[in-house]
Amino acid sequence: MRRLLIHGETYADEGPKLQAALAAAYVRKERPLCLCRDPGCAMYIARIGDLFVTKRMPLSGGAHDPSCDSYESTFDQSGLGALMGNAIQLDEQTGKAALKLDFSLTKTGNRAAPVPSRDSSASVSGDPRRLSLRGLLHYLWHEAELTVWTSRWAGKRHWWNVRWHLLAAANQMIAKGAALGDILFVPEPFRAESKEAIEQRRNAALAAAVVPKNGPRRLLVLIGEVKEVAPARVGQRLVIKHMPGFPFMIDDALYRRLQKRFESELSLWGADPSSHLIAVSTFGLNAAGLAIVEEIAVIVVSENWIPYETVSEKKLIDALARLREKSVKGLRYDLQADQPIANALLQYRKDPVALFVVPASSDEKFEESLQDMIASRPEMHAWTWRVADGDMPDLP
Repeated sequence: MRRLLIHGETYADEGPKLQAALAAAYVRKERPLCLCRDPGCAMYIARIGDLFVTKRMPLSGGAHDPSCDSYESTFDQSGLGALMGNAIQLDEQTGKAALKLDFSLTKTGNRAAPVPSRDSSASVSGDPRRLSLRGLLHYLWHEAELTVWTSRWAGKRHWWNVRWHLLAAANQMIAKGAALGDILFVPEPFRAESKEAIEQRRNAALAAAVVPKNGPRRLLVLIGEVKEVAPARVGQRLVIKHMPGFPFMIDDALYRRLQKRFESELSLWGADPSSHLIAVSTFGLNAAGLAIVEEIAVIVVSENWIPYETVSEKKLIDALARLREKSVKGLRYDLQADQPIANALLQYRKDPVALFVVPASSDEKFEESLQDMIASRPEMHAWTWRVADGDMPDLP
């Protein structure tokens, strides 16, 4: 059980006096220390209703002891490694992460969103100096600890959990000089009996995107689960779950680019009714009050909200979902598909194991990069599934 140091006193992670101590520390803006290691690892306090919980500071997982729930292996085996110190810079004083984005949060006049080149898109840049939309979504998913799973949580992760953790993580990040939480819109769970109150809160949250009398229009960032994309009289209508009667409009050119760039994600979502399709987009409101999508990216996540990119990865995370041992899904961020990552990590143990899935289409360059990655972390065990060789090996 985790021990926390708060205002000079030590508390058990689930002790009866912890909530009162966390509430007082929240008001003081004090950072509790996790005592898994000496002299302790700083945590931040997040609030959900009347409940206060501690969460690890951005990118601090490697500072915790491997036996601690907040432990995470270093990020050099995922796409996050290339972004650190470039697109993502950690402020040691505040503990917040400053993000450099490769997409705009304003729009001037009727200028359309930039058209991607043949080998990239407005949503995935491959530039380690800037975060694409997909890279931002991966980073939020990672820092919200939505990549973590154990079978003990089966049936306990729902959209309200996902939303709350995403917003808590966003409040520890700075983008374009402002708190990311101030520009991030994640719809709250819809309840018919609370329809009017929910719509009032939504209208208040979207007020920043209303067309100004002059000057550039401000854009917000949406993260939501896709219900459907359907033809409209003009363009396409993106319907987000928990937002009935409030469509997001996509012009036909952007929709064609979405279909081409994210063909794999859309096909995986269509093939598995239990999976969810998550959209991240920038959007503003036009003069009529309609939400207009400017840029968009999507990822597909499992029933347990764990991201995956291929059928093979889905088989791996489904196997991990049945384990009582904690696993962490590795994310690609803005790395291209022909570059290896640790697809997952079994880490609730003194000897973490990195899990690698080698696609059947891999070449010598991929294999060389993979071996270099494994060799760079000799303290970690490696489990490898070469898809071309047959069925998935037994998990370690």
